[in-house]
Amino acid sequence: MNTFITENPLLLLFLVISIGYLIGNIKVKGTGLGTTAVLFIGLAFGAMNPDFNVPDIIFQIGIVFFVYTVGLRSGPAFFDSFRKNGWRDITFVMLMLGLSAIVTIAIYYTMDFDKATIVGMYSGSSTNTTALAGVIDMVNLKEKGNPITINHLVVGYTFSYPMGVLGVMIAIKIMERFLKIDYQAEKEILRKDYPIDEDLTSRAIEITNHHISGKQIRDLIREHQWNIVFGRVDSKLHGTILSNWDITLYTGDKIIVVGTREELDEVEKILGKEAENSLTYDRKEYDIVRIFVSNPDVVGRELSSLNLQEKYSAIITRIRRGDIEMLAKGDTILELGDRIRFVARRQDIKGIQKIFGDSYYASSKIDLFSFGIGIALGLVLGMIEFNIPGGLVFKLGFAGGPLIVGLLLGALRRTGPIVWSLPYGSNVTLNQLGLTLLLAVIGIRSGNTLMESLSDGGWVKIFLAGSVLSVATAILSLWLGYKLIKIPYSLLLGFVANQPAILEFATDITKNRVPAIGYSFMFPISLVMKILFAQILYLILS
Repeated sequence: MNTFITENPLLLLFLVISIGYLIGNIKVKGTGLGTTAVLFIGLAFGAMNPDFNVPDIIFQIGIVFFVYTVGLRSGPAFFDSFRKNGWRDITFVMLMLGLSAIVTIAIYYTMDFDKATIVGMYSGSSTNTTALAGVIDMVNLKEKGNPITINHLVVGYTFSYPMGVLGVMIAIKIMERFLKIDYQAEKEILRKDYPIDEDLTSRAIEITNHHISGKQIRDLIREHQWNIVFGRVDSKLHGTILSNWDITLYTGDKIIVVGTREELDEVEKILGKEAENSLTYDRKEYDIVRIFVSNPDVVGRELSSLNLQEKYSAIITRIRRGDIEMLAKGDTILELGDRIRFVARRQDIKGIQKIFGDSYYASSKIDLFSFGIGIALGLVLGMIEFNIPGGLVFKLGFAGGPLIVGLLLGALRRTGPIVWSLPYGSNVTLNQLGLTLLLAVIGIRSGNTLMESLSDGGWVKIFLAGSVLSVATAILSLWLGYKLIKIPYSLLLGFVANQPAILEFATDITKNRVPAIGYSFMFPISLVMKILFAQILYLILS
């Protein structure tokens, strides 16, 4: 069986992925390993037989697919976050990397490691394969590929890597309890600044407040800063009509309002009371329809630019993107695969469907031209060598180049006729595929080196030191970020998630997308800085 699996690396790969996925779905008290289990099953297979291996191209495809799709999905939120909190977040990233370097130096001098091993541990505890590769390139250049040094680097990396993942997860759960984090409460606060889940509903409200009577919708929105959308109005003067900014409300009018329950409660307090005869189910003149955005011509454009209300009697109230439902605002930008909900006259529905496409098949397809060009640009950027004074040379590699290009193209969304963004469902599928591929390969390869190094005897010391390094750095970073810099804990989880499996873990426990936003901001900065820090540590340690 061992020989058969060794001769069929694809069989090995998919065995690891399938078993890992199965085990990852097992829940204990509501918590499971998720996709992370693929890594540990890979380690188990790699430990069983040192001849088990998978071609390099699988790892490369996995990491490229993962980081590029993360970049595309997070690009808009990344730049929006930078505009709002850029310097605060950069300060934290630098503080986090500085703490990691300080703890590494402290372990080096107190536990008597050689510099190659400790630098390998630094790279492994931060799960940064690119940093390890950068130091190995330096050794090849400066020490003519000294095999002893390279072996120490790999051993330090291998035995600290598992705790680079698990240790951060442990730190997250420890600090979650110590700081008494309420993710639901944080979610409500963060909702104003970040595109996270919204539980939207609609309500028919009757105007009974005489102070409201005679005011336009425009003035009410400006005065109260409501995050809502108005739908149909049952007006005593005009009958049933669709709302617009110029409509004046009077006592006795009834209006449909869309928003979160909390927001609707506030609106109801000011406007009046919930209407007894709800307009929600009245479809005599206007119908409520849901359609898919599949027409590339509208993708990447703001809703207001479509001038929909000038052509049809219609209002878009909500947009569903994946599992997230958003209010439709004038500045909302459409993406492939969005499912929009609108109210319109029956005779206008076909015309509106034609504008947006309304084809599930078309909305699920990948534009292989833009996808291929985007990844190619990322790979080219990753190949460029950057020279730093002092003889340091580094590359962004397969992770950094595609991620940065993905962030830029994701923020652009389109360039002329080229649509860069992927349909939501396609992005999720490619992202999951890439993640499982790279975790499987890393696990199998780390398991091989693990077994080869067990006879050395010093692995326990390396493992324990690596555990201290990753757990202590994560705990200090989370405490300082939350208490000193006042960064929301959900966002901090993305900052400390130096590995895709940790990001998956953080997203699972928070139940929102905020960790992914923090991850997308942190990853390109920390990737570059960790490469530099690893090489600087190797140069300065005696």
